[in-house]
Amino acid sequence: MTKNQNDKEKKAEEQIAIKVENVSKTFRIPHEKHTSLKAAALNIFEKKTYEEFSALENINFEIKKGEFFGFIGRNGCGKSTLLKILAGIYIPSGGSVEINGKLSPFLELGVGFNPELTGRENIYLGGSILGLSKKEITKKFDRIVGFSEIEEFIDMKMKNYSSGMQVRLAFSLAINVHAEILLMDEVLAVGDSNFQSKCLEEFNRYRSLGKTVILVTHDIGTIQRYCDRAMLLRNGKIVKIGKASEVANLYIEQNMKDEEKREKKKEKKKEDEFWTKKVQITKVELLDSNGVARTTFKAGDKIKIRATLKKTKEVKSPINVGFGLYKDDGSYVFGYNTVMDDFKILDNNAIELEIEKLDLLSGLYFVNAVCFGEIEEKFYDFKDKIVSFRMFPTVKTNKYRGIMNVEHKWVGSKKNK
Repeated sequence: MTKNQNDKEKKAEEQIAIKVENVSKTFRIPHEKHTSLKAAALNIFEKKTYEEFSALENINFEIKKGEFFGFIGRNGCGKSTLLKILAGIYIPSGGSVEINGKLSPFLELGVGFNPELTGRENIYLGGSILGLSKKEITKKFDRIVGFSEIEEFIDMKMKNYSSGMQVRLAFSLAINVHAEILLMDEVLAVGDSNFQSKCLEEFNRYRSLGKTVILVTHDIGTIQRYCDRAMLLRNGKIVKIGKASEVANLYIEQNMKDEEKREKKKEKKKEDEFWTKKVQITKVELLDSNGVARTTFKAGDKIKIRATLKKTKEVKSPINVGFGLYKDDGSYVFGYNTVMDDFKILDNNAIELEIEKLDLLSGLYFVNAVCFGEIEEKFYDFKDKIVSFRMFPTVKTNKYRGIMNVEHKWVGSKKNK
């Protein structure tokens, strides 16, 4: 390796503020928690069992000096755990973290503060935790209090502060450490709009001074507006690192997909609660005129739709069944049920709908089946697209388009010879 290459590599390393390699974090969660002293005493000799929870897996990234870097992801994705590892609060289960420069963390509301001490006393306590001497804190005291806008409450005990007052004081203390690296966890989640504006102005000031800022937030707008790059985490793993706008857009897409899945689960739950399953549709078959199960038919064929049912002993009232036919594009073709046709089911184990001449044109079709009681409140079971079949054209129907072939003739002119 040449001297120039060595110099370039050394210069590149000097530009790195934070380097994370193969970092993982695993927590041990006890299976059983004793809720009383007696229970703990009785089980003192029992072997404790734990479950391991992987909060972070194989995390690798670098943040350059002077970079504004964002962490985004859903709750529980590992953002705050990773930030606490960078701050030295958590020790990683594996991997290494390299911090180049003095670091000032603002992680959780009230961390490093004593509620029994006054705001003034907590400034000195928190400042010493962040590595400032008493002389340095005294020198910065007026600026810290001024930025927090709680001058008249500075000698009041912290336990009497509102959450907004606490976050103002904590943030003001963190930014006045004048560290090279600033860690911010959801700093904009608490406080009024004026305070949030001051925070953002302070971020710009830090940026202009070439400081490194790492921000965790759910506010996509803040990520896009202030961050140079961002990292998207999901289930403890890195999904993407790149331009803030690109990562933010991917996060939005993921949220939309997750929301769609949640809505589908809600609908499924509602559906399960709606249908009592006291009578279940266990099977639906399509039979031809000879009673043979088939999945293909041609226009004009006779078809039987047969449903097999299973009911509980508590169902005494009459059972009703209905079938709906749909094309594969969702178009509704027709539907019939035993109520509209005033038909009483004699055999509660099976029911058939016979169609003498199914004049459907070519295509794929689906059958929905429903089972319900004598009154509308008794909804038993519903099967969506439980069976499908394909219609093939005949020589006669091959030229027609649409869904159904209707028997017809033209009147008023002679047939061409």
